[in-house]
Amino acid sequence: MKKVLMSLLAISSFSCQSQKKEDKFLQVKEPIKVNMTENSEIATFAGGCFWCTEALFLELKGVEKVLPGYIGGTVKNPAYREVSNGTTGHAEAIQITFNPKIISFGDLLEIFFATHNPTTLNRQGNDVGTQYRSEIFYYNDVQNKITEDYIALMTIEKTFDDPIVTRVSPASVFYEAEDYHKNYYNLNKNQSYCGYVITPKIEKLKKNYKEKLKN
Repeated sequence: MKKVLMSLLAISSFSCQSQKKEDKFLQVKEPIKVNMTENSEIATFAGGCFWCTEALFLELKGVEKVLPGYIGGTVKNPAYREVSNGTTGHAEAIQITFNPKIISFGDLLEIFFATHNPTTLNRQGNDVGTQYRSEIFYYNDVQNKITEDYIALMTIEKTFDDPIVTRVSPASVFYEAEDYHKNYYNLNKNQSYCGYVITPKIEKLKKNYKEKLKN
């Protein structure tokens, strides 16, 4: 797994948005409750620019919906212009609706860690700021334990050369991003950021996780 994970961590010099402002994160004691059934669960990940993460997870079998949005901040109903300045404490994130009978939460974690760098604090490539932090937001004790165990295993196996800085937090309110952010990559493949940053990640995902893809 280490070889596959490291092969997917190519970082481009292009930036979705670059800021360096810091802010406090929202402290949540208990995760919010969401409706989950044996055929439908929700996972929320933050791993840099949500244009990238949305595009990757849309490719996976068992993933029914991926929404870009904002979570973990201290401002209600944040707008992109606020979040991108790093002043609200929110992370750019995706909320994934998936069928656990087809793809497990553990499978999603593997893809998550394989497609971003979890060792850089508040940064993915040239995207800098707390809004680009690596963070997993869990909705129940099961997701929390699986996540903590997975990170512990990668730490023991030294999957990455540097320490993993991914935060693990109870999920707070997830705010959907503006409509123009949704399905951004597929609608803007000719845009420079998409071509230089997202397309190579998609290609490597298809190469290394072919059996998990829809097509």
